[in-house]
Amino acid sequence: MLGVVLAAGRGQRLRPLTDGRSKAMLPVAGKPMVARVLEMLIEGGVDRLIVVGHPEDAELRAYLNRPEWADRVTLTVQAERRGMAQALQSAAPLIRASGVSDFVLAACDNFFPSGHVAACVSQHRGTGADATVTLMRVRPEQIPTLAVVVLRDGWVEAIVEKPRPEEAPSDLGVPSLHVLSVRALGYLGRVPISPRGEYEFPDVLRLLIEGGGRVGGVEVAGRMTLTRPDDLLALNRYFLRHDPVSAVVEADVTGCVVAPVRIEAGVALGPGCIVGPEVFLEAGCHCGSGAILRRAIVLRGAEVAAGVLVEDAVLG
Repeated sequence: MLGVVLAAGRGQRLRPLTDGRSKAMLPVAGKPMVARVLEMLIEGGVDRLIVVGHPEDAELRAYLNRPEWADRVTLTVQAERRGMAQALQSAAPLIRASGVSDFVLAACDNFFPSGHVAACVSQHRGTGADATVTLMRVRPEQIPTLAVVVLRDGWVEAIVEKPRPEEAPSDLGVPSLHVLSVRALGYLGRVPISPRGEYEFPDVLRLLIEGGGRVGGVEVAGRMTLTRPDDLLALNRYFLRHDPVSAVVEADVTGCVVAPVRIEAGVALGPGCIVGPEVFLEAGCHCGSGAILRRAIVLRGAEVAAGVLVEDAVLG
């Protein structure tokens, strides 16, 4: 199974955390966010991967050249950041050259529960759909951030991109994880530019439906996203609690550690610090003597002054 991960986004709403690296490379308990998404796809049965990055993202390129990824990941680039449909267009030649009949499409900033990718692939192939999208019940305030669909007899009849809550045809949103047949690629060149100046992926689905294609859906109870600094904190706390391999202490600590935490080698910790629970300290950060950190992230280059309390915060 082939997976395609869109990872060229700048991460404007994550600034200043993304001033020095892309959203895809922000760390989640010791691994870049893009790696967490790649692992999610592999757990769901994907064995070959295409990542669409930005040509200036040297850190992403270097990471994917590591031995654990180099043999199974191909990196291509989206020269201009003009929407998901354009990003997929950047990968289309590689998808066609792979000879697959279908593939999984994911965004590097969406993480779904274990089993969801496999469920989408199973339903897609079992029903013979042209596309199978993820569906999620959303609150009114979430509707303007997602495409919303109309279902009839289990099939998507219509799709509306980011409507106003009062104009939404349903409460079924479409977060970014889909299984697509290669037929969908044929509609990429027909996607109009949106008022936002982007080529929106829901227009691909709309054109597919208008062309007689069948679009199904698999509902999921929830997902985790990386859009704002609070999201990065939530993701790190989740992985520290649920992935024991991530919760390790590699640096010398003379103070108190309250698990789960991840303290990387290369962290400078003054004496008497209290670290944890649910704290991630990235290599290259510094915490002064007696600092107290709870439910927090301190990224490379950031400093915590002596005796300061950092709680429910991201420093970077």
